[in-house]
Amino acid sequence: MTELRAVLWDMDGTLVDTEPYWIASEFALVAEFGGSWSAEDAHSIVGFDLLDAAVELKTRGAVGLEPNQIVERLLDGVIEKVAEELPWRPGAPELLADCLAGGMPCALVTMSWRRLADAVLAAAPDGSFVASVTGDEVTSGKPDPEPYLAAAAALGVDPSECVAIEDSPTGVAAAMAAGCATLGVPHVVSVPPADGLVLTDSLVGFDLDRLRALHAARAPAGG
Repeated sequence: MTELRAVLWDMDGTLVDTEPYWIASEFALVAEFGGSWSAEDAHSIVGFDLLDAAVELKTRGAVGLEPNQIVERLLDGVIEKVAEELPWRPGAPELLADCLAGGMPCALVTMSWRRLADAVLAAAPDGSFVASVTGDEVTSGKPDPEPYLAAAAALGVDPSECVAIEDSPTGVAAAMAAGCATLGVPHVVSVPPADGLVLTDSLVGFDLDRLRALHAARAPAGG
């Protein structure tokens, strides 16, 4: 049985409640170009690689910009709001602090781009994250396992020695495909049950011991 050696955190909607910021930025951008965008549209791209989400905004929302430009505009809006207030998800800062106190390395694994991730990392307590992987630093974003494989490699551990914490179906798919024990904490969108996936309504009450127990319960199943 492998021991838990690292915790891999999704960011938007899992660590911090930035999904409303993203959705507000999407609506504002689509409105600027006279397009149409619904809550269903917004929810359908939660957890997507940002360039993939931008393609949807361009095609469905009629945003007259190239995908890279769309991402940069969305990031501008979200970073502006993060600078005003960084809204932690319930239980996340306490669990992160317990990992730090217990010497458990953590990595941030996000489809947000580096400049937003750095803004969040700067607001986290010093030493909270040993490594981070962002959407503009991988070839294939979630639901591809590449981001989680890259994070595990950066920490020098095997994915099977990690617990990943995610809030979206695409993120959960990426973490599980990489071979991580996965804790799903649905927020803006629901996450369907899956073999080997642990679902919870909130991180409140979760500590490092509970993550170790989750990992141990899943470990015998392998990969």
